[in-house]
Amino acid sequence: MKHFNGRVAVVTGGASGIGYALVVKFLQLGMKVVAVDFNREYIAEKEAAHSGRADLKFLEADVGEREQVRRVAEETIGRFGKIHVLCNNAGGGGGGDTIDPDFDAWDKAMRVNFGGVVNGVKIIAPLILKHAEGGHIVNTSSMAGIVSQPLAGLGAYQTAKFAVRGFTDSLRNSLAPFGVGVSCLCPGGTKTRIVEASVRGDEARVAAARQLTASWLDPAEVADAVVEGIVSNAPYILTHIEFREEVRELGERLDAAFPKHQNVPPERAAFEAERRATLERLRQMPVKD
Repeated sequence: MKHFNGRVAVVTGGASGIGYALVVKFLQLGMKVVAVDFNREYIAEKEAAHSGRADLKFLEADVGEREQVRRVAEETIGRFGKIHVLCNNAGGGGGGDTIDPDFDAWDKAMRVNFGGVVNGVKIIAPLILKHAEGGHIVNTSSMAGIVSQPLAGLGAYQTAKFAVRGFTDSLRNSLAPFGVGVSCLCPGGTKTRIVEASVRGDEARVAAARQLTASWLDPAEVADAVVEGIVSNAPYILTHIEFREEVRELGERLDAAFPKHQNVPPERAAFEAERRATLERLRQMPVKD
């Protein structure tokens, strides 16, 4: 999708961090934007900063709740008529580790970080297809959805982000025949409120979180990369070059894990060759401008 002016975007997690940077960028490109967030404080803050704009609407919603996402879709269509771009960006930290016996925190983290993406796509993608003008969906995963994170307590977060990545790959194949683009955004450390929010109420830990994130990437740079990714229909939007060597090493480890010698039956080889050819045909399908 190369034309933005006059088109409509829905951005979840849109009142802070990367989501808000996307809202600002889309407005600069002449889009009409619905910014969705569950945090009333963040919404009030941004509404005050953009008072009186007819091209921007903030909505409070929990993306993990499907009926609330349906309401967002209905209000967007009611206000702006169509949806062309969906950025499933809402997410949060926490959730515990893989060996933590607590299921409640785990389920909550998965419900928002992965379930929110699924809800957004399955409710809004049909609306994008309905107007047949093309569009684009960006699902926010993380570099934690590509490389391993050894920090304690990130098991639920990393699991959800890996799930978003796989879901987005499948979605891209499903939407390619309809001329709708799909990208998976995998940022590294970015100056958002996600770390600070996880220690809210503890002033010392909030201060430490701010110090930790001081050198991280500005969300506006991520938003710029997202727009470039939409224009080029990039399957992946990677914003932090410091991970490049690690990703290359991951590829080498995967390559080394294959059997050294194996006779593949012709039928099996033919099946996989056809699968790859089908994927290549999908990759070559053009998106609508």
